[in-house]
Amino acid sequence: MPRDPVCGVILDERTAKFKIKHEGETYYFCSVTCKKKFKRNRRKFVK
Repeated sequence: MPRDPVCGVILDERTAKFKIKHEGETYYFCSVTCKKKFKRNRRKFVK
């Protein structure tokens, strides 16, 4: 199960409403707020 890279919440990729593809990887988010934070500073959250 994927983890929101911003806040760390564990998500189910089948039901997660917010996601972004970045460098061939899909990142899932618990909220639009976490998605926006990720978009502003992707390098901070990508490991």
